[in-house]
Amino acid sequence: MGLFSIIIIVVGLCLFEVISSIDNAIINAEVLSTMGVKARRWFLLWGIIIAVFLIRGLLPWLIVWLATPGLGPIEALTATFSSDLKVIEAVEKSAPMLLIGGGVFLIFLFFHWLFLESKNFGLRGEKFFYKNGVWFYSVVSIILAIIVWLALGKNPLMAFGAVVGSTAFFITHGFKQNAEQREKDLTNKSLSDLSKIFYLEVIDATFSIDGVLGAFAFTLSVPLILFGNGIGALVVRQLTMGNIERIKKYAYLKNGAMYSILFLGIIMLLDSFGFHIPSWLSPVVTFAVVIYFFQKSRLENCRANN
Repeated sequence: MGLFSIIIIVVGLCLFEVISSIDNAIINAEVLSTMGVKARRWFLLWGIIIAVFLIRGLLPWLIVWLATPGLGPIEALTATFSSDLKVIEAVEKSAPMLLIGGGVFLIFLFFHWLFLESKNFGLRGEKFFYKNGVWFYSVVSIILAIIVWLALGKNPLMAFGAVVGSTAFFITHGFKQNAEQREKDLTNKSLSDLSKIFYLEVIDATFSIDGVLGAFAFTLSVPLILFGNGIGALVVRQLTMGNIERIKKYAYLKNGAMYSILFLGIIMLLDSFGFHIPSWLSPVVTFAVVIYFFQKSRLENCRANN
């Protein structure tokens, strides 16, 4: 892996982490506004350490380690930089199961947004899907059945990985729904700052799963994921502290995040089935989608101000 490829991957990871964490940043900012100065400082300091090192650092390492049981903890961390043939072979065997699971998770995440979540309609057809949200479970069930059927013909472990990906989606979706419901309670000033900090950390951990799984569409290198997602998490914390209202004005950034998630999910699925995917494709697709919806948001703001 050349230096240019590493830079592109890290920048892409950082951008994806930021746009996929917008909702999390908004929740954090609204809750922090009801907390004392000392509690806010504690969360912004220790929250960064927990978010960057414990969640975005340990989670991808743990996923690679569990998906590749033949590797030790250090080998799982440095697997993609290793020249050991045994390590390379172990990663190659486990990669399809990991990629297909992450791909299913991301595709389910996109369709949930498309069918069921309230949104600013950025593209033609989004309103139609939202009005027919009842079809979400039917659509994702059919998609899962097709993916599992195709995976069984290639590798039964890939089929298992696809099921694990769908299971992970529904588990984390339950936590996210609870987080959204709890947001109103968290802005209640009668709750203690300690309670709010605890729930914010749980919410942050839940939202970080999307970014971590999406990161595997960029690279299987845990150090690069840690570095790229870590920088992105720091940027999100900066947004939390003072620029949320400005970010909210860009109405279609969430759309950009979700379409990026769709494309990354498709890339992961194709990669798992053996299609050659260039390392630069995921970052370039992410840049292109985000720039498109950023420009669309900016033009919308200009029309509204005129």
